[in-house]
Amino acid sequence: MADDALVRVDDLCKVFPVGGGSKVHAVEHVSLHVGRGETLAVVGESGCGKSTLAHLIIRLLDPTAGTVHLDGTDISTLSPRAMRTHRQKMQIIFQDPFASLDPRRSVGDAVAEPMNVHKTLSGSALDDRVKALFKRVGLEESHTEQFPHQFSGGQRQRICIARALALEPELVIADEAVSALDVSIQAQVINLMMDLQEEMGLSYLFISHDLAVVERISHRVAVMYLGQIVELGPRPAIFENPQHSYTKRLLEAVPIADPRQRRERPLLVGDIPSPRWAADESPERVELVEVEPGHFVGVEDNPGATF
Repeated sequence: MADDALVRVDDLCKVFPVGGGSKVHAVEHVSLHVGRGETLAVVGESGCGKSTLAHLIIRLLDPTAGTVHLDGTDISTLSPRAMRTHRQKMQIIFQDPFASLDPRRSVGDAVAEPMNVHKTLSGSALDDRVKALFKRVGLEESHTEQFPHQFSGGQRQRICIARALALEPELVIADEAVSALDVSIQAQVINLMMDLQEEMGLSYLFISHDLAVVERISHRVAVMYLGQIVELGPRPAIFENPQHSYTKRLLEAVPIADPRQRRERPLLVGDIPSPRWAADESPERVELVEVEPGHFVGVEDNPGATF
């Protein structure tokens, strides 16, 4: 674990109680870090716990166990008042930009809101800052007076990116931030995020199930399965030398556009097992082993199992 990491997560768990006394282990014993200026991508099937992990890191949810350190400070048990200062250092971009914007307020008001809440700017300085943010994400300054329904999906996501940058955060969590966009618009937004990272030194936690996008934007990749990390390592190691059987199956499931390169590949069959457990039971912990520098793989009892 990097000592100078911006974010460090240690043994993080989140358990939700459900009917009949049983529990859903949404996140189980997750440990990872996000370096300064780095993009860590978290990938896996829907329901594997990616978004819950993101919400725990940014404290939209409180952990059942484990810790989250932001810039050296344990924020996992801070009170709402104590969290206020730290919230300026981290922001989140959600999957659906239309749902995350208030349809009754102008988009300029939406971008200004974080600065109003934290009282960082006011008056003409606030207006100038909002216009500068719109320009930086590729929108016109005149757009600030318009409303969310007047924009395309890609434009709305650019607005959400502008809002996330309003407080000059160090960490931006992108929770499936491009999955609802057309492929060509996805590329534009990804390029924008990469440019902003280089310009501002941002760190990204990039949540996605689109491996093509992940291969483009990430520095390191964490593969989640049933709430646990089963493989973690640099992007080339994950994509060129996957070690865990689940990682291999995910990569084999990526569609190949060129018919000349297609081949018969085993398909992912069946449903992902339920993360629901009885009150007196818990999932078996995945032990990660370092197979090469920085590349960790979960130990498997049955590597040939069907997922």
